[in-house]
Amino acid sequence: MEAAEIHNALRAEFDHAIGEELGAEEWPVLSVEGARIAEVCTFLRDHESLQMDCLSNLTGVDLPDDNQIQVHYNIFSYKFRHQLTLCAGTIRLDPSLPTTCGVWPAANWLERECFDLLGVRFVGHPDLRRILMPEDWVGHPLRKDFVEPDEYHGISTRRESLLKL
Repeated sequence: MEAAEIHNALRAEFDHAIGEELGAEEWPVLSVEGARIAEVCTFLRDHESLQMDCLSNLTGVDLPDDNQIQVHYNIFSYKFRHQLTLCAGTIRLDPSLPTTCGVWPAANWLERECFDLLGVRFVGHPDLRRILMPEDWVGHPLRKDFVEPDEYHGISTRRESLLKL
């Protein structure tokens, strides 16, 4: 199925919750209303002409100038060999989106990483806790305004640049 056909199928089902195409033809990118992301993902997985059964990646982007964090879902259909990126935005002050763990089991780990590094809460996630940083770490390292502390439990976080000559 071509990108325009996927876009049309989503617009027919979800109307204005689906935005315009943002990406290239070979890997189309669609914006999705954040509150509807789990519904849209379920539709993409279950629709007989789409069968997008693989969440290959989930990542986030901090956009402080827009007061938003965008979460990008890279999905793929093994049967039909088509791919798509969904882009769901959430407010930066208290970022949250519905979980997609019930759609793709891989979302469990990927959403935890996004929570840990950007602070996005995935509502309904079965085990939302840090995965890379210690549980008592303060802040989210991929936020643009994150300031690394000088030390953590008495251990310096500063190191000399390996690029120095």
